[in-house]
Amino acid sequence: MRRAYGWRSCAASFAVARSSRMPSTVIRRFDYAPDRRELTVEFVTGRRYVYLDVPPAEATAMRSAFAKGIYFNRRIRDRYKWQELPPARR
Repeated sequence: MRRAYGWRSCAASFAVARSSRMPSTVIRRFDYAPDRRELTVEFVTGRRYVYLDVPPAEATAMRSAFAKGIYFNRRIRDRYKWQELPPARR
């Protein structure tokens, strides 16, 4: 099942998990919705995924990680259920 999510504005996002561009060779941006425990990740390829039931501490740790792609691959990718989202509109 696919669900369409727009990127949340910084004001509407959890303070630690604002959606923003970052210097990463893998991840373009990510956003965390604490009320739904959903981590939305957009990769530099343009593919987008939502990871379900991600604890707030995990999103905070990813935000703090120096290498977001390495953190994502080690701690999130194979540990949480996910759904692919349609490509973001430019």
